[in-house]
Amino acid sequence: MSLVDEAKNVKTREDFYQFSIHLAEDFKNNQRDWENLSINDYLLALGAWVKDMDGYYKNQGIPLPEEMDWSFFATVLLAAKVYE
Repeated sequence: MSLVDEAKNVKTREDFYQFSIHLAEDFKNNQRDWENLSINDYLLALGAWVKDMDGYYKNQGIPLPEEMDWSFFATVLLAAKVYE
């Protein structure tokens, strides 16, 4: 399954965990396909994408999710800063 398809099928904590592992493996094995090779560039791109994500959803013809827990997402990113 492609990462795009896998991302679309993330429904549970375990799904998200497995997706994160596969994303890390993809970075390790396919860096030539990645635009953002440093954590700084990746986080800046993540923020920029979130800011502009309405256009992505519109172009894909899919509705923008109405409920997102932004605080939880921020906590996940911040926790990964120090989690071993």
